[in-house]
Amino acid sequence: MAQVADQSKFEEAPPAAEPDGQAGATRYGWYVLSILFLVYVLNFVDRQIISILAEDIKRDLGLKDQDLGFLYGTAFGVFYALFGIPLGRLADNWHRVRLMTIGLTLWSVMTAVSGLSRTGGHLAAARIGVGIGEATASPSAYSLISDYFPRRLRATALSIYSAGLYVGGGCSLFIGGAIVQGWNRAYPGGGPFGLVGWQAAFMAVGIPGLLLAIWIATLREPIRGHVEGLPEPAPHPAPFRAFAGELLTIVPPLTLIGAAMGGVGAFVVNLAGLAIVTLAVVGLVAAGEPWPQWVAIGTGVYAVFSWACALRRRDPPTFALIIGTPAFLCTVVAYGLNAFLSYAASFWAAPYALRVLGATPSSAGFLLGGLGALAGFLGLTMGGVVSDRLRRTNPAGRLLVVIFGAVVPVPFLCLAFTGSAPLPFYAGIFLAQITASCALGAAAATTQDLVLPRMRGTATATFFIGTTLIGLALGPYLAGRVSTLSGSLSVGMLSLLVSVPITLATAVAAYRLVPAAEASREARARAAGEVA
Repeated sequence: MAQVADQSKFEEAPPAAEPDGQAGATRYGWYVLSILFLVYVLNFVDRQIISILAEDIKRDLGLKDQDLGFLYGTAFGVFYALFGIPLGRLADNWHRVRLMTIGLTLWSVMTAVSGLSRTGGHLAAARIGVGIGEATASPSAYSLISDYFPRRLRATALSIYSAGLYVGGGCSLFIGGAIVQGWNRAYPGGGPFGLVGWQAAFMAVGIPGLLLAIWIATLREPIRGHVEGLPEPAPHPAPFRAFAGELLTIVPPLTLIGAAMGGVGAFVVNLAGLAIVTLAVVGLVAAGEPWPQWVAIGTGVYAVFSWACALRRRDPPTFALIIGTPAFLCTVVAYGLNAFLSYAASFWAAPYALRVLGATPSSAGFLLGGLGALAGFLGLTMGGVVSDRLRRTNPAGRLLVVIFGAVVPVPFLCLAFTGSAPLPFYAGIFLAQITASCALGAAAATTQDLVLPRMRGTATATFFIGTTLIGLALGPYLAGRVSTLSGSLSVGMLSLLVSVPITLATAVAAYRLVPAAEASREARARAAGEVA
């Protein structure tokens, strides 16, 4: 906390306007970026740590592999995705530093509360809280960074911030493995307050977030647009009313109120969508599927349907260029299915190492954490560079990288999850992660190319809603479900490879559709009512 006390030495005048694009960032801007990087690191530590703790949680709470997949992916991912849009709107209209402080406090408390869980239901509720809290982080951080850094440094600053994803994911496995192994060795029958190793690990990574939240609260809120020489916008007259309005479009059951406000027709359409989703969920549960998973997925599907209907009423041009554009949807599905495999592999790698290879938590955490951080960084960087070069001569060139990411990781996943020796397992995981992660930047950039500048925030939200619900909420769970039914984690992971032909088909479809969709972007927007 000494750095908080010394903050005054960083404080300078707000960054000068940058009409010529040559001004740099202030020392205080770099200071803010360093704090936001730490927030993102902690974001992924709290999100990912459950992977290295999964075997102990499973034993102590009497859970199955399908339950672990639900806790890691679905319980977190559905609510992270749904609250991302309204919280992003609040970040646009309210005090971003305060919003991030509240969000960091919430997800840190809920991470620590995870360590008090006595049942799977308690842990699921805590994971939902972590997901909602973490949904405040990136919208606030992206906006703050954009107001502290000029255009020529903004990509660099955002890349530094985004690196926290890989650092945090790697640190979570290393820290969690070391804590659970050390605690259980020191207190084999339970330590202070009866806590066992996995409970202590949740608390150890949750409580520091409260200290970081205090630090975040000391940051200055920059003037929006000042760094670009834009006039200071008037404060939003009712930021929380706008936030509530977004909640009415996407968070059930508030969506029924939002639909009713759109008129009788909108309400009837919304009810019809709800009825179809409900019947599908009831059918799955009647067939023997676990109800928590499919109620959560059904909630997410219905929420996205409600939000899309509201978008069509409120902003027809944006709806036309996003939901109404097959090229956009195929890109989202193609990368979502890539994430479907990637999220499953990143979660189940640690349990596989402990269960099949007989690794210790500390050694598995160290190797998987370090290799995962390196693979993600290299894959994302190289994929971005290659996709940009391909785009120069081919409007759909970036999709070639998405196709590469759909096919090339397959043999490496097979190598990792069929072996019983450490070398092929760790080598396979590393190569699968580096070849799969290259597709993220290519897919995200493609979606940005397909919309007008004013629609990019909504396009980003749509991209991450789709990939989160397809990838995070389904991949880890389905691998665990098949593992539960078959008794083999290897079979559970490899069963997901049936999705690869669909991934390839949607990626190829996107490749064929993107050039025409991009070329007709402005015309289709005007046809939908866009005012030039």
